[in-house]
Amino acid sequence: MAKRIIIAIDGYSACGKSTLAKDLARVLDYTFIDSGAMYRGSTLFFIRKGFAHIDGINKEQIIKSLDEFELSFQRSEGKNCLFLNDENVEYEIRQPHVADLVSQVSSIKELRHKLVAIQRGIGENGGIVMDGRDIGSVVFPNAELKLFVTASEEIRAQRRFDELKANGISGTMESVKENLSKRDYQDTHRKESPLIQVSDAIVLDNSNLSREEQLEWVLEKVNKLL
Repeated sequence: MAKRIIIAIDGYSACGKSTLAKDLARVLDYTFIDSGAMYRGSTLFFIRKGFAHIDGINKEQIIKSLDEFELSFQRSEGKNCLFLNDENVEYEIRQPHVADLVSQVSSIKELRHKLVAIQRGIGENGGIVMDGRDIGSVVFPNAELKLFVTASEEIRAQRRFDELKANGISGTMESVKENLSKRDYQDTHRKESPLIQVSDAIVLDNSNLSREEQLEWVLEKVNKLL
């Protein structure tokens, strides 16, 4: 039986982590776990409960309600979608009102512990690709391949703007840049599992790489481990 490894991909928002992870999972026939979608789904749940809004979050109420929701990935209309308590929320979690609050919500230690336990359970037998911000440092510190993906701020903003536009979500380039800057600061400065580049991660700056080129680059690293 061919060796099936764990590939941990960390990096900033809109640097192409999920695109790379999905491409790798498809080519290698691995399971893709979108940890960012899980935190977005959790944030959506708390927004609906009234515990997270633009003026702040109610940490105490969030912690009390952690057992009230379940997250899962299911196939729907030919793609892998996040389900929140059996509801497909893949489209709604990509909306700006969720993006604006996800870093605040994801800083809560108790929530992170819940989601990390789910993620580790999915990946216990290997053969997975997971992207996020603490995958190589916290979720799978023993992953066989760790990547830290980055790109220039201008390119990241353009990619996110194009993504929103393609999904029919309105917004301005200025608001996208502001959101990314805010998320970068929150992700790297939060007390619980901040975004860091671990010492054994391979850095991938894809600013000037096409989708196909970055996939080929990473596959070379993977093949050396199999």
